[in-house]
Amino acid sequence: MNVIRTTRALRLAAVALAGATIVTLAPTAAVAAEGGGASPAVSADAAARVDLGPELRALVERGAATAALAEARENGRRVYRGGAGVNDLDSGRPVRTDGRFRIGSVTKTFVATVVLQLADEGRLRLDDPVERHLPGVVPNGGAITLRQLLNHTSGLYNYLEDPRFLFQDEPSLRSYLAQRRWTTWSPAQLIEVGVRGTPDFPPGQGWHYSNTNYVLLGEVIRAVTGHDWRTEVDRRIVKPLHLDNTVFPGARTGIPGPHAHTYAQLPEGLADLTLINPSFGDAAGDGISTTADLNRFHAALFGGKLLSAAVFAEMTTAVPAPMIGAHYGLGLIRYDLPCGEVWGHTGGIPGYNTVWLGSKDGTRQFALSFNLSQGAETEATFTTLNAFIVKASCGAAVAPEGGTTANPRLKTLR
Repeated sequence: MNVIRTTRALRLAAVALAGATIVTLAPTAAVAAEGGGASPAVSADAAARVDLGPELRALVERGAATAALAEARENGRRVYRGGAGVNDLDSGRPVRTDGRFRIGSVTKTFVATVVLQLADEGRLRLDDPVERHLPGVVPNGGAITLRQLLNHTSGLYNYLEDPRFLFQDEPSLRSYLAQRRWTTWSPAQLIEVGVRGTPDFPPGQGWHYSNTNYVLLGEVIRAVTGHDWRTEVDRRIVKPLHLDNTVFPGARTGIPGPHAHTYAQLPEGLADLTLINPSFGDAAGDGISTTADLNRFHAALFGGKLLSAAVFAEMTTAVPAPMIGAHYGLGLIRYDLPCGEVWGHTGGIPGYNTVWLGSKDGTRQFALSFNLSQGAETEATFTTLNAFIVKASCGAAVAPEGGTTANPRLKTLR
């Protein structure tokens, strides 16, 4: 439900409250690796290259996050796992490195993978019109293909830009905290908002990130298989890969298992934002996972275990996505960093932000979750996030020079 941003005018949260103060916490760091240290199969240089502790702590010390978690893997071995910050402000307990978190739009890659598996099985074609699978649901659905839904070139209005969702200022944030975060939305309701909105451009004539695309893909999965998209993701990806801490909760408001709390900034202080009804995300972003599960999924997807080579080539055929300063494939984002390209996705849902990237050959990947207090972000947030991504992707040898790196940004649920 969010995307990394490179344009400096774009901001990380859906709301930035006037006069909000920044809350900086003293971080509590915890670092673990398999066997109590860097794996013997990984060289000392490799272990040092993924020492992400300073950057992780900086997200809490200077980046307005209350908690941050990360794991990096190389060749199937964990070479870094760490945490900074606190589980919750009341207890002050250190964050757990195995904690769960909301993954937002990283959910899209799970959904896209199922759609592509159905293409592999001959049960649909990527250039099928939406109308073939969802007759009468989308105006002009005969001119919009599944591929265009997958890579955000459909032109369909993004339903989350409707002011009924989330929050844009202090009054709407207060309304969200008091009432609207408990609202249950059905896929049909979300789609209705999306298809009634004015399209951004004719199908295939531009690029605009739209969560409407992926709610529709969830319904395509239902139409083709007879099962809810969550059932198919669980059957095809979660269970075979033993992603035991990955769930797609629908309307359930809690996060099962250990997890850090997240907060929203109000003039009088921070309000707990941990419990929300994520049904407004549906197939576009309601997932919950851990850094370890996400890295296992990345390794399997990019290691050729989930799709045929031909269909994976389709997935990694990316179009320019100027809105995010990157390229977008079929449920995947490609970023061009100083050391070359990295692939994955980012995700945001109120309070939780995820960055999930790695090499195209599946040998390296990392996952980062940080609990940014809504409305408390600063320029330091973007600087520290950029430093983390570059170091995790490229190593200590490739450092930002004069601020000329990608300077990635995340914007929650847009």
